[in-house]
Order: sequence, then structure tokens, then C-alpha cells
Amino acid sequence: MTSVPEAHVTVDARGLLCPLPVLRARKVLLGMLPGQILCLRATDPAAVVDVPHFARENGHEILTSDDSGGESRWWVRRGEYSPFVP
Repeated sequence: MTSVPEAHVTVDARGLLCPLPVLRARKVLLGMLPGQILCLRATDPAAVVDVPHFARENGHEILTSDDSGGESRWWVRRGEYSPFVP
């Protein structure tokens, strides 16, 4: 893992199953400004595939991630473009 950036917001999606971790992240990212950083914490094994796919498809950047102790964490920079922004 590289150095961990300071997150503006943390979403605790531990214990939630697919698709809830991504949906929680999406909802919070919609309320954030471009360039701000979200830390998403999840325990769902499917999130390892879902979160990177979600970020890529919605114009967000995964800065780093960590997978230890049965928990995955991602630091996601809110992108300029998001097809779901009102």
C-alpha cells in the first residue's frame, strides 16, 4: 500500500453485501466536490471487483487501496465527470 491520503469523508460499508457498498459510495460522492477524497471501507468480497469498476465507469480515481484483516479500503478522488450528477 502506498501512503494513505487524508479523506474528506469516510463511508463505513462493512457488513453490507453487493451492491450496497457501491451504492453508498455513489450517494456520498454525488454530494462531494470534484477533487475531494472518499474512503470506503467494506467487507463484501465482491467489492474488490465492484468498487474499481464503479470508479472507472463514473470518472473517479482510486488513489490507493488496502486489503487487510478481512476489510478492504479504497481512497477515491471524486472526478470532474460523473454521468449521474444532476
